[in-house]
Amino acid sequence: MTEQPAPYGTSRSTPPTRKRVRVHHLREMKERGHRWAMLTAYDMYTAATFDEAGIPVLLVGDSASNNVYGNDTTLPVTVDELLPLVRAVTRSAQHALVLADLPFGSYEASPDQCFHTAVRFVKEAGAHAVKIEGGDEITPHVELLARSGIPVMAHIGFTPQREHTLGGYRVQGRGEAAAALIATARELETAGAFALLLEMIPGELATQITRAVAIPTVGIGAGNGCDAQVLVWQDMAGLRTGRLPRFVKQYADLHATLVQAARDYAADVEAGTFPGPEHTF
Repeated sequence: MTEQPAPYGTSRSTPPTRKRVRVHHLREMKERGHRWAMLTAYDMYTAATFDEAGIPVLLVGDSASNNVYGNDTTLPVTVDELLPLVRAVTRSAQHALVLADLPFGSYEASPDQCFHTAVRFVKEAGAHAVKIEGGDEITPHVELLARSGIPVMAHIGFTPQREHTLGGYRVQGRGEAAAALIATARELETAGAFALLLEMIPGELATQITRAVAIPTVGIGAGNGCDAQVLVWQDMAGLRTGRLPRFVKQYADLHATLVQAARDYAADVEAGTFPGPEHTF
């Protein structure tokens, strides 16, 4: 029997007939013009919650460096720090495709280094696919992974792991650089990438790339012409405070909710009203 795509954006009343999302489902959605959402997840509760919400792809990003481990950038996080997070997400998401970021320094040296790092994420943590950043120089890496049976998403445009080379957080692909980025996208598709993540590039360029390739494009700060969109979940849900990137839209205010919940809990403890008789054995 042919495996059918999962129903996305469904409620908790969805019957247990959803299938595991696979890379071919994402390509089929592009062919049908069906847009989809991707979110980061780093633990069992967010993974299970977003999976229940029908999010088809969960990214265990190197953004855990900022959003879990408290670093200023993505650069310090290591393979050994990310593996337990990927394992928690894959164990908890019953339907979503779980995508693991390969962190800085774990794949750039050679296709062989990339392969062995990717194998660790698949074998030790159960990742269904991996993501790597770069342009033409990662084509051999993508080819080896695809040939070896490891689905790989290529990340082009602004690549945070190269922020020092790129001069900080700057929009990429302006002017004459646009044609080169389109050519890179096509090259990575030919190499075997199952999807492209486009970060911080002009919206019109992202639309051109989306039309130029048959594989799905996932945008972040790349306008609404992509096949899919991704956000860091703490940004999306309002847990992160302070100045946010322009491309972020917040759909909740979890920071305020948790602050108030913590204050209410502390007040009950101080007043002696918690635990009450109903909480006591």
